[in-house]
Amino acid sequence: MESRASDGPRLTPVKIVVAGGFGVGKTTFVGAISEIEPLRSEAVMTQESAGIDELFEGNTKTTTTVAMDFGRISLKGNLVLYLFGTPGQDRFHFMWHELSKGAIGAVVLVDTRRLEACFPAVDFFEKLGVPFLVAVNTFNGEKLHSLDEVATALAINPSVPLLYCDARHRLQVQGALVQLVEHALTRALEGAAAP
Repeated sequence: MESRASDGPRLTPVKIVVAGGFGVGKTTFVGAISEIEPLRSEAVMTQESAGIDELFEGNTKTTTTVAMDFGRISLKGNLVLYLFGTPGQDRFHFMWHELSKGAIGAVVLVDTRRLEACFPAVDFFEKLGVPFLVAVNTFNGEKLHSLDEVATALAINPSVPLLYCDARHRLQVQGALVQLVEHALTRALEGAAAP
């Protein structure tokens, strides 16, 4: 919907997806930066989900995202970032296609204690051709592996940005989003320059 001159300046919407495995911090990431109260589709986890959802040792989660998380950030120059957090459980991966439509890029959030949980997200965005970066959630500042070790384990292209990010800290989330937008812009300019 275009705004009329009397409605004020025209806003430029930019869609970003936040993906990753179950329990990596996607809901926290969106909530840490959103200027509005994030829309969350959390459901209480029950014993019935045992054996279906990828519960893991030391898990203290009592709720899980079943549709998406949604947040918004307004930036200078009338740019508005819309953040869509994906559900992490395998049974909800069908929603990733819908949530990714029109996205300029994605943040793949990783928990190095369960690295295998992020492989589906990395594979998905590589196949889709959507620019993405990998953000290693440091969970209380813990850096269990170097970024080089994570890059090797994920076998990602060297052009994919990789960084540490505590999903609870607004400035670190902001830094990840800035780096993603810059990466997506670079990819778009490279694509436009290609014959």
